[in-house]
Amino acid sequence: MKCPKCQSMETKVIDSRVIEDGQSIRRRRECEYCEHRFTTFERKWFTELVVIKKDGSKEMYDRQKLKKALLLAFAKREIDREQIENLINNLEAEWSIDKNEITSKEIGDDVLRALKKIDPVVYVRFASVYKSFDNLKDFKKFID
Repeated sequence: MKCPKCQSMETKVIDSRVIEDGQSIRRRRECEYCEHRFTTFERKWFTELVVIKKDGSKEMYDRQKLKKALLLAFAKREIDREQIENLINNLEAEWSIDKNEITSKEIGDDVLRALKKIDPVVYVRFASVYKSFDNLKDFKKFID
């Protein structure tokens, strides 16, 4: 692993911890040249998961895209970022069990199902974008 300070490739792991319910590993590293310490994260990558969009086109699953949508939905709400990571990890684990393709509708529905258990405001916020609410009637209909 390259040192972010001096760019040396000579680094060593000084501490490792399993995080996010066993889905990731956090490593503290130290550069053997300049002694700078830094943190890296190791996570299982879901490169094989292909998303089938509404128009029928396909694209590779992008964890960051989902994370960004969730962070927007959780804006100014009380939540720990690790809770969002755990939510995404659990969904990814569910999707990767026996699939290599998933529809964007399945992703959206699964996210909504998970959010409903966590925070009702975030649930409605996410739904308003996912389901393209146009007016107040759409919100009322969804909430009812």
